[in-house]
Amino acid sequence: MIDKKKNAKAYWKENLRLLLLLLSIWFLVSYGAGILFRETLDNIQIGGFKLGFWFAQQGSIYIFVILIFVYVKKMNKLDKKYNFDE
Repeated sequence: MIDKKKNAKAYWKENLRLLLLLLSIWFLVSYGAGILFRETLDNIQIGGFKLGFWFAQQGSIYIFVILIFVYVKKMNKLDKKYNFDE
């Protein structure tokens, strides 16, 4: 019983660490690139659009979708590591 609790605690610790890392990346991309660093990024253009504008309008959404897939892949590995997979 103690091993199960210890195992579950370690699982949630890794889960929260991963979640915080991915949410931090999303925050930096959406808020940082779209708002804070917009002026600097606007010196670069992609497809005729300024990079800061692109991140604010589309880039953060693309990054969010990519992070969802990364989260699913990492969580599947984590589930297998701690024997929580089905």
